[in-house]
Amino acid sequence: MTAAVWPTLGHRFLGDSPVWYKKTILLFLIVNPVIWLFAGGQVCAWVILGEFIFTLAMALEAFPLQPGGLLLIEALVLGLTTPENLYREVLNNFPVLLLLIFMVTAIHFLRDLLMVVFCKILTETRSQAMLALAFTTSAAFLSAFLDALTVTAVIITVATGFHGLIQHARQSDTISNTDFQQFRDFLCGLMMHSAVGTALGGVFTLIGEPQNLLIGEQMGWDFMEFLAQMAPVSLPVFVLGLATCLFLERSRRFGYGITMPETVKTCLHSVSLGDLTGSRDTDKLTLSIQALSAVLLITALALHLAEIGLIGLMIIILTTSLNGNNREEQLAEAFRDGMPFTALLVVFFGIVAMLHEQHLFSPLIAWVHSLPEEQQTSMMFAANGILSSISDNVFVATIYIEETRAAFDNGLLTREMFEKLAIAINAGTNLPSVATPNGQAAFLFLLTSPLAPLIGLSYSRMVWMALPYTIVLTISGLACTTWLLT
Repeated sequence: MTAAVWPTLGHRFLGDSPVWYKKTILLFLIVNPVIWLFAGGQVCAWVILGEFIFTLAMALEAFPLQPGGLLLIEALVLGLTTPENLYREVLNNFPVLLLLIFMVTAIHFLRDLLMVVFCKILTETRSQAMLALAFTTSAAFLSAFLDALTVTAVIITVATGFHGLIQHARQSDTISNTDFQQFRDFLCGLMMHSAVGTALGGVFTLIGEPQNLLIGEQMGWDFMEFLAQMAPVSLPVFVLGLATCLFLERSRRFGYGITMPETVKTCLHSVSLGDLTGSRDTDKLTLSIQALSAVLLITALALHLAEIGLIGLMIIILTTSLNGNNREEQLAEAFRDGMPFTALLVVFFGIVAMLHEQHLFSPLIAWVHSLPEEQQTSMMFAANGILSSISDNVFVATIYIEETRAAFDNGLLTREMFEKLAIAINAGTNLPSVATPNGQAAFLFLLTSPLAPLIGLSYSRMVWMALPYTIVLTISGLACTTWLLT
């Protein structure tokens, strides 16, 4: 009986992940204590950081919560960090967790309105290049007010709805297999433009990305002040990002420029409002309530009437009350989308606690602050950009802004220089991080969503399609931080 337990346990471990992936994670867990014993805590922490990044990169093989969580548990057992430090890190970032729990859920109850708006854009825009530009611009605008993760959740919901409609049409022989495959490639390109759009808009405001909120709180900036401080970098980069979108569509390179088949467009024109939203109860009153809620949401965020997550909770209460969503199962469905990623973010905060305790980035940060002031902003952008392109931009920003804040508190920086470095940190963690799903939480959210396999969006394909944007956003961001902030 005992002999039969191990094969069964091995089969259950990490579910249906490939055997090679299971063995790799087990190897990590076995090797790490040996490294800790013979090479010390700092070396072991670097190794665990690399292994954690590996779990993010292999997100399609297994959701990173489980393998990453096992690595965190091991780090706690080895004493590389403590439960108290983990709790402190979670507590410091509690507004980010509130944002993920309530704001992403709130958008679930605005999805009918957003589905209708995006469907109108999709069917009424004739030019392929203008369509891509419209989606990119819409994603950028929304991410400035709703945060990039929330907007990504919206886009995923919209795209999944479109995919479901066309797949049903294919099954009924209305759409051919060739047109369906072309539509999948078209939708993949549109999703990537939109995901990059969330990064373009996310750098603008206090709530655009989770790390923006962390930086803004350290600096004491409100919504409008954050917008004004970031404008010298965010505005030029935004314009160049849109220009890149148009170039890619017209050149048909890097997987872009795939047109939507006419049969698909005809099918989308013919669907009713109920078909589009997946609900027979959707009517003009429902859409009107959602529209008013969206206006209230943007107004409350702009005026910063309350903590961002609490504003999301308010929208949940208002929209569900007025639209009759009073069943627990209806609320549970809405919370389902954001909770796995929220749990993953707590694991990530544990890795951040380990990085703090082992002082892994302290030498690099000290070196940046030792440079002449005219070089510090560009080097801060570069240092953040390199790390954010291979690891999560939230924990990179957390580490750099806290270390920079400590330098300011110790009298090593003037307030003016502190503000310039904060801008460089925000830009550096937002713009180059589009290079990989490791860096952008919104990209990782998309990659681990049920939509990704439906449209053939793998890790390598995402990196390839993001490459031209990575080059343009990194060079323009570096130029702005070098020339406009010095």
